[in-house]
Amino acid sequence: MTRVLLIEDDPAVRRGVTLGLRRRGHETEAVATGEDGLEALAASPPDLVLLDLMLPGMSGLEVCRRIRETSQVPVVILSARGDDIDVVVGLEAGADDYIVKPSSDEVIEARMRAVMRRLAPSQPGPAAGAEPTVHGDLEIDRLALRVCRSGTEVTLAPSELKLLLFLSAWPERTFSRQQLLEQVWEHSYYGDARLVDACVMRVRSKIEEDPRHPRHIQTVRGFGYRFGPL
Repeated sequence: MTRVLLIEDDPAVRRGVTLGLRRRGHETEAVATGEDGLEALAASPPDLVLLDLMLPGMSGLEVCRRIRETSQVPVVILSARGDDIDVVVGLEAGADDYIVKPSSDEVIEARMRAVMRRLAPSQPGPAAGAEPTVHGDLEIDRLALRVCRSGTEVTLAPSELKLLLFLSAWPERTFSRQQLLEQVWEHSYYGDARLVDACVMRVRSKIEEDPRHPRHIQTVRGFGYRFGPL
């Protein structure tokens, strides 16, 4: 059972999604505003947050940013705004996934399950041993799920951590965006390459000395990404 916090101002959508989640065994708390959502998060931290963007008062984007200031709980945006710019802005605010509504209960459930899988891939690469690995100023401990840069622990959201774990398990091997979608997010549909690009940008901002000239997560133009050599 997953404890879900739903932040959604539309009463019909809030009721429908809540009923769908509860039918599938999830403990669900639903609120109508961003302010109430942040209070609920502080009072009883959930396992996952479903967040609408178009909220009265505090916007969903601001709610997401504030959540990321204090928590790494998985956040999935559930919004009727599906334009590229809306998706990218939502992901860059720290969301782990983006679902365009209306969407079926089955799709919401599947995407929640994918986001909740925080463990490393089931088929790790040659660098994915039990001992922490050191990549210049970056140390990755797969057992503790801990990343340190220059001796200081780096806080990564679930999708950010999983992306870094996967790429670093295969140093110098290039993966396409589609391959990363399948391995890290465990789903794909048209336009989802934005998930990869936004997540890479966030990870670089946390682990790279100069994110504009990354050493660890390198871009292979026109194809995808690779992790720099050990």
